[in-house]
Amino acid sequence: MSKDDNCPLCKGHMIKGTTTFTVDYEKGVIVVRHVPALVCAQCGEAWIEDEQSAKLEAFVQEAKNHARQLEVIDMAA
Repeated sequence: MSKDDNCPLCKGHMIKGTTTFTVDYEKGVIVVRHVPALVCAQCGEAWIEDEQSAKLEAFVQEAKNHARQLEVIDMAA
């Protein structure tokens, strides 16, 4: 999805922004804040692009390796 695309849900205009990504797995919860995403200006739905998804997967795997009940990561930091 590119910045010029419309939202697949409501056809609103997509703008660059950030979102919070949360994973609830059997040993805890991982929260990743300030994830770059395309966000619908109309409905607020966020779409994370492939490059950011790959980074998220790495963050989540590393957090799972820590085996903490709660892990909060800030991608903007």
